Amino acid sequence: MDWLKEHPEVKTIRVAASDLNGVARGKRVPARYAGKLLEEGTKFPFSVLNLDIWGEDVEDSPLVFEIGDPDGLLLPTERGFLPMPWLDAPTALLPLWMFHLDGRPYEGDPRQALAVVVERYSQAGLTPVVATELEFFLIDDSGRQLRVPPSPRSGKRRTGGEVLSLRALDAFDQFFTTLYDACEAMDIPADTAISEAGPGQFEINLMHQPDPMKAADDTWLFKMLVKGIARQYGFAGSFMAKPYETFSGNGMHMHFSILDKEGRNIFDNGGDEGTAELRHAVAGCLRAMPGSTLLFAPHENSYDRLVPNAHAPTGIGWAYENRTAAIRIPSSGPKARRIEHRVAGGDVNPYLTVAAILGAALNGLLEKLEAPEPFRGNAYDQKLAQLPGTWGEAIEAFHQCPEMRRIFPGHLIENFVMTKRQELHYMAELSDEETVELYLDTV
Repeated sequence: MDWLKEHPEVKTIRVAASDLNGVARGKRVPARYAGKLLEEGTKFPFSVLNLDIWGEDVEDSPLVFEIGDPDGLLLPTERGFLPMPWLDAPTALLPLWMFHLDGRPYEGDPRQALAVVVERYSQAGLTPVVATELEFFLIDDSGRQLRVPPSPRSGKRRTGGEVLSLRALDAFDQFFTTLYDACEAMDIPADTAISEAGPGQFEINLMHQPDPMKAADDTWLFKMLVKGIARQYGFAGSFMAKPYETFSGNGMHMHFSILDKEGRNIFDNGGDEGTAELRHAVAGCLRAMPGSTLLFAPHENSYDRLVPNAHAPTGIGWAYENRTAAIRIPSSGPKARRIEHRVAGGDVNPYLTVAAILGAALNGLLEKLEAPEPFRGNAYDQKLAQLPGTWGEAIEAFHQCPEMRRIFPGHLIENFVMTKRQELHYMAELSDEETVELYLDTV
């Protein structure tokens, strides 16, 4: 309540939780009832966290008619109230997560799934340090064809990709200034921004932190913020995996290291190669990669990004300082030795992605799995095992994967598979234009 007392101009609150697709589901509440929200929470049907990408119930879901579509209890996360700078009226956001009415965590909540993985690390005396890098496009979607928006400064459109171009950044300086101010207000640790290879494509890094849950929260909130601020400026901010057929797509790369009880990085052996623990963690991620691809590429459009020679991985392998690899060990000082997981698209649910990667790495550590030798050269030229090549293959690989069942509860797995099978069925009815319209703002 202290935050609201410091912001008496706030008259309304949005309460929201992430569904399995990463879409915010919630309610609008007058600020006068904030105390009740904090003390008692609110209620949504359990099925609300298991809607498809259109926001429709999943057909034949056991959460709906079979058990009467009962309510779950939504309680505030430790994040508390946050401003929503993209709205005209001063408004607060209260992030929530779901429990049963008797207080048990609801296993179908993606944030609760990550909490289980974080607790497993805690029980092992380990702390993951996590950072995410998010790519997104700024897009003028007012016409039939997607285009780069005109610069708010010059009114001109830049039609090509400009990697690490200051001119491209400066063209949208007002947008980025607003975005960084909003990140500061929301306690999102936004660091470096760069222009990327696609037209109107940019990347912003969120700083590493020894709190995987906050890192996932920050990523989820950042996506919401970019979309909202972009619309204030009259264009779309999109994390869609592949909005342009002929340009590179959006990734969400995740960096992580792991600290022991004394705060030492267990991947640091004082040299460039890293420790045996680093190789164990890599091996765990590689073994789980076919089954976890659905979490890294959850939508039909995701698979347009995962094609050879398109700056996104297709082979299951690892390498040192090699951006064609699914898992890259970046060059750094030994104390900063870390793993970069490069498979996920910008369209993912951050909670499920962080949980899948950290869960797989921990399994590798606990089992002391041995990684294959790192490859050299272009990953697309290697004889590597391949990621599932289609959405349907990824759905079945996820459903059958024993590694996923070690990381996620069966209830969440079944819900997610039912959701994706329904989406797979109905997406076949959409044209390319309708597909872009669906995904552009939603994911």
